[in-house]
Amino acid sequence: MYYIPYGYQNQYRNPYYVNVPTYNYGTHPVYLPYPNEKEQVNRFNYLGTSKGYRTTLLKDYGPRPFAVNINEASIQNNTYRTALWTGPHLQVTLMSINVGEDIGLEIHPDTDQFLRIEQGQGIVKMGKNKNKLNFERNLTDDSAIMVPSGTWHNVINTGNTPLKLYSIYAPPHHPFGTVHITKEDAMAAEGGHRRGNGNTVVYGRTPDEWVQSFW
Repeated sequence: MYYIPYGYQNQYRNPYYVNVPTYNYGTHPVYLPYPNEKEQVNRFNYLGTSKGYRTTLLKDYGPRPFAVNINEASIQNNTYRTALWTGPHLQVTLMSINVGEDIGLEIHPDTDQFLRIEQGQGIVKMGKNKNKLNFERNLTDDSAIMVPSGTWHNVINTGNTPLKLYSIYAPPHHPFGTVHITKEDAMAAEGGHRRGNGNTVVYGRTPDEWVQSFW
């Protein structure tokens, strides 16, 4: 899934959010693919003070300062992808990969990626050629994956429970506030913007343009 700036003449073109309802929870909007899924946005509880539990919405808190228990957030997330923090130079997303599914074979030409498994088990495959993924490792809780830019890669859930992880992109790869409830939603959001070789091309504003109005 490439990130390719589209140019200033079309800087507000963004296929992720065409005809998509917006629900505003606090400072930034959360974009959902269906009008009746407001309650499906992830929430997780954590022990705050002696007053008991507080509820924190899983949404994009960038680019402001933010701290979170990333293990709890990753495990409680039930969406295929939710952006948790997007800044000018880095982005954190939460992911949940269903049993028998995978992230999907992809390549980021100009983005390095870090992934960490918080729950479940799987396999990561990488290579310079999408037809020859000669790097393969088993994944369990606490496994970390470093994906250099320009490397084909895929993460596959081989366990019997959802694979919970978080991913760090440098620079950011997805638009601010991205929420994909399912893998199908992610594919639909990126559909219709492909080159002849089938690689996904994501059009939109640059990372600086995504966040400059929120700071």
